[in-house]
Amino acid sequence: MFQFALRRAATGTGSLASRFYTTGSRSDAPHHERVARQMIRYALGHARSQKSGESYAQAMMILEQGRSNLEGGGDTENARELFMLAMSTLLYERGEIGDALEKLQMVRQSERASHTLKVAAAEGLVGLNLEAGEDSTSSALADDCLQLLSNSEGIVKLRAKAVKGLVHLALGELKSAETFFDGCQDCSLEDHKDQMGNASLSNGVFLHATGNFSEAKNIYDRLIHVFELEDIAESSYLASANMVPGEVLLGATCALGQLLSQSGKFGEAEDILTKALTKAEEHFGPMHPKVGVVLTCIATMFKHKAKLEASSAILIQEGLYRKAIELLKAPALDSEAANKQVARGDIVALARGGYADVLCIQQNRKAEGERMRNWAEATWKNRRLSLAQALEFSEPTQAAVIDTRICRVV
Repeated sequence: MFQFALRRAATGTGSLASRFYTTGSRSDAPHHERVARQMIRYALGHARSQKSGESYAQAMMILEQGRSNLEGGGDTENARELFMLAMSTLLYERGEIGDALEKLQMVRQSERASHTLKVAAAEGLVGLNLEAGEDSTSSALADDCLQLLSNSEGIVKLRAKAVKGLVHLALGELKSAETFFDGCQDCSLEDHKDQMGNASLSNGVFLHATGNFSEAKNIYDRLIHVFELEDIAESSYLASANMVPGEVLLGATCALGQLLSQSGKFGEAEDILTKALTKAEEHFGPMHPKVGVVLTCIATMFKHKAKLEASSAILIQEGLYRKAIELLKAPALDSEAANKQVARGDIVALARGGYADVLCIQQNRKAEGERMRNWAEATWKNRRLSLAQALEFSEPTQAAVIDTRICRVV
């Protein structure tokens, strides 16, 4: 039925959604939501399996028709907003950030959507704004979400607090972040994986950045175990954009690899980071900037390894950094980046700073390396660590953690 429905959607004939609503009452909300999830799972799966302009257009048509079929009747608001969250994810994955933000704002401002869906929209809005470097907007959105849920308890309140905690992490305010993760570790991830993935990962990143490696590793291991065993498409409807379960799994895997590297376990770190690279390529395609983010983590791991083992590994590091910079779409060195916002600036600066270190130990390329280092230092905006601290890693409390969801160094 899905293949037939997709052909109908692609040709614009007939009503796709009507084929999914031939059973059950239109006013039966659980039925509407169940069918919406089924259509969302198919649409996103189709788009990601082919990663072509045509497959994304077909997937968007499925989602639009599904939502359109719910217009104006019955208790269907949550099902309609599920489609909007999925649309925002689709738009984000094909680089249409402005449109993705617009869809999420519509869910956030909906009068009849549940608090669960509003928190999912807030997570997505905060995540996208953090990735874009819009920190003030992210903080205001997180505050609004907390205010909305000021009288709420349970999972939805934990999620809202963790969103605010993530903002503090991105701003380098670790002491302020701590209180927003209270309760996260007491909540069963296995029982609430559809809602607690992002909160748990943000808590793990906080513990990692503050030097509590053992607890952070426990959280990363649990996240990987839970989400690798599950069909993560089943729970993707309660998240959006860069906060979907696939991003949580990628983020936990990449963070674990970084932690193992910082612990001197380079063999294990390489294995885990290689898995993260595979996940990024499968989810986004081999030329996506997120692949460049993971490659930056791998290059930095080889840098730590070379320092600890008193070796150089120049060719490996140089190749990884160069490819990462290419995929991150870094601006030219003469682009006056210090005075402008650079997309994924934390990661670009880290990659170029690491590359500069490799060049500076080669006498015939030292001038090139110094120029690249000056650019990286001018671009580096992290408030907690200097670029040199992020690259060298001297102690657990100065661990730089790349959060692949928001493409930031925490």
